Amino acid sequence: MPKIVRILNRFNVGGPTYNVAYLTKYISSEYSTILLGGQKNESEASSEYILQELDVAYTIIPEMKRSIGIWNEIKALRKLIRIIKTEKPDIVHTHAAKAGTLGRIAAWYCGVPYIFHTFHGHVFHSYFNPLTTKIFITIEQLLAKTCTAIVAISDIQKHEIGTVFKICPPHKIEVIPLGFDLERFTKDIQTKRLQFRQQYNLEHNEIAIGIVGRLVPVKNHELFIQAFQKCLHISTKPIKAFIIGDGEMRHELESLWNTLEPGENNSKLTFTSWIQDVDVAYTGLDIVCLTSHNEGTPVSLIEAQAAGKPIVSTNVGGIQNIVIEGKTALLTNNTVEDFSNKLLQIIENEELQKQMSNHSQLFSIEKFGYKRLCKDMEHMYEKYIT
Repeated sequence: MPKIVRILNRFNVGGPTYNVAYLTKYISSEYSTILLGGQKNESEASSEYILQELDVAYTIIPEMKRSIGIWNEIKALRKLIRIIKTEKPDIVHTHAAKAGTLGRIAAWYCGVPYIFHTFHGHVFHSYFNPLTTKIFITIEQLLAKTCTAIVAISDIQKHEIGTVFKICPPHKIEVIPLGFDLERFTKDIQTKRLQFRQQYNLEHNEIAIGIVGRLVPVKNHELFIQAFQKCLHISTKPIKAFIIGDGEMRHELESLWNTLEPGENNSKLTFTSWIQDVDVAYTGLDIVCLTSHNEGTPVSLIEAQAAGKPIVSTNVGGIQNIVIEGKTALLTNNTVEDFSNKLLQIIENEELQKQMSNHSQLFSIEKFGYKRLCKDMEHMYEKYIT
């Protein structure tokens, strides 16, 4: 029975935790898995409840944090080496940048036969200045040499990693989209919708527009706020907006909204912080947005489509691989004018909302189920393990 040590950056709310949780829980019984992860930041919501609900055992490495600190990195690396030496796995599979750096170094040092790394996103643009970005690219190029294969979560991401940024040759990259348990987004729709809309005092005819994610610079929530404000003054329909999530930019974003709308319209935008039962939130919303500068495969859009919601999103990263442009989503450039115009198209056209909703649910459930994820991963391991 091949043994896997699977290592995740940190257990914060987001797609990667679901990814490793389903792989740990549902991958073939021919594999045994030990799951390790870093410590979430104080400003982030914990995703440990996901693992606990699935009864997945895991170990937290407290020193493996998002921030860079040399002594913490050394301590985390030593712990990883100790665990790998004790467990003697056949496979070490790392997920995301920090785990990918420390985990691959530890696996290489310990002589693990097969090393895989999944890019859930990347920091090769829109995160850091050019010099810092160049350093990260060089580090990833070196780490890729230790890998049996690299996993990209979309064709677009494979192109960026292999061809644009030349992290490794394209033939070394396998594309395996994320997978989720999406059934909860299709059940008890009316009950959940009523629950959300009563909690936030939404009238039956009000169109609820939401964005879900960390409140950090790369997510570009300023664009959402500015585009929504423009729609608010143009739309013939009653609308409200919800920013679902939290993070370092919350106060700055609240100040922006208070400056733009200091009067009676101020209550038209609500900051909810994190909502653990996100299926309830998606059911209560009518349109879901994403405004990021850079993305891998945003779980928020996969879940929103599973809940049958039309999407308006900036056209970045792997987003084209997880929506059907014109059928499940309208994609925009990074301007207030284009984003607000596309958003208004859906707000003002009830028939378009219905058509996009029908396409969204069927597409998302078929393409992004966790059973497909596990089968794809098993096939990849079988391809390389001799």
